[in-house]
Amino acid sequence: MIKETCCHSLQSVRDAVARGTSRIELCENLSIGGTTPSRALIEETLTIASGTPVNVLIRPRGGNFVYSPSEIDTMLESIEMCRETGVNGVVIGALLPDGNVDKDTTRVLLDAARPLHVTFHRAIDEASDYFTAIEDVISLGIERILTSGHSPDAFQGRFILQRAVKQAAGRTIIMPGCGITPQNLQEIARVTMAEEFHGSRI
Repeated sequence: MIKETCCHSLQSVRDAVARGTSRIELCENLSIGGTTPSRALIEETLTIASGTPVNVLIRPRGGNFVYSPSEIDTMLESIEMCRETGVNGVVIGALLPDGNVDKDTTRVLLDAARPLHVTFHRAIDEASDYFTAIEDVISLGIERILTSGHSPDAFQGRFILQRAVKQAAGRTIIMPGCGITPQNLQEIARVTMAEEFHGSRI
C-alpha cells in the first residue's frame, strides 16, 4: 500500500517523513483546497524529505477549475519552477465550463511537465460525467487520478471508487483521497481494491 501525505507546511512535511510516508503532495492554502506552494517551501521540503518523492500541486487559486489564458501561463511558470527544483512530479487538472475535462489545457500542462510524474487532481470530482472524465484523463496518458469518487469524501464514494478502479483496469492509477483516516483506510482499501491512498494523516 502506497500512502501519499498532503502537506502544506514544513512541520507537516516533518511529521509525514517521521511517519514513513511513501510520497508527499505539497501545497499551500489547504483551507481553500490548496494552491501552488512557493519555491522556498518546495526547496526546503526537498531537503527535509531526504529522498521521499515530492509531488507539487499546480493550482493558481482556489475556486473552480476553469482557467483563463493568464492563469494557464501562471501554471506553466509553476511547472517550470518544479522542473528546476527537481521534484518528483506535479499535480494538475482543468475543466471546461460545461464540466468536461479540458483536454487541451491539460495536454499543454502535461507536455510542459514531462518527464516529471503527473497526477490529475480532484477537479475530476467536479466533472459533469465522472466516468467519461476518467476516460478522458486516461486518453491523455496521465498515470494517476486523485479522487474521492465524485463524492464529499472517499469513504462515502468508496463504491464509486471501486467501479473507477475496475474501469481504469491498470491504464491509470485510481488514488482515493479526501477524508481518509487511519480508522477508515482499511475499509476503503477493501472495497475499492486501490493500492495508493492520499490523506493528511494516513
